[in-house]
Parts: sequence; structure tokens; C-alpha cells
Amino acid sequence: MSGFENFGLRQDVAELTRLECGICWTVYDPVDGDEVAQIAPGTPFAALPEDWHCPNCDAPKSKFMAIES
Repeated sequence: MSGFENFGLRQDVAELTRLECGICWTVYDPVDGDEVAQIAPGTPFAALPEDWHCPNCDAPKSKFMAIES
């Protein structure tokens, strides 16, 4: 397994799992949400809109991978 999986479509990613963009290494932390896209704090990655993208480089959700806490 490469470490890159389409977590945007998976429902088994824990709600508080932090994910990192595989292009620019920006971290999406559900605790913080995404101020740029007006995503409320506490929003799990799986609940992000399908058209959500990296706030730094515009990479799609499919480029994000889970990272260890």
C-alpha cells in the first residue's frame, strides 16, 4: 500500500484523524476545520464536501493521507 488512499470516500477514517496533503504537506485537522473554505471546527474529513480541496495548493481530497497523531 502506498499510503495514498482516497480517504475522502472512506467512512472508516476516525472522525478526529488528521490528514496531510501529499502535494504540499498542508494538514487538515478536524478539530480546527478549514477557515479558508468556511468549514466549521469539529468537521471530520469524511464530512467535507466532495468539491473541497487543499486550501494551500488546491489538491483534491484524494491526495490527502492519514497521519499519526
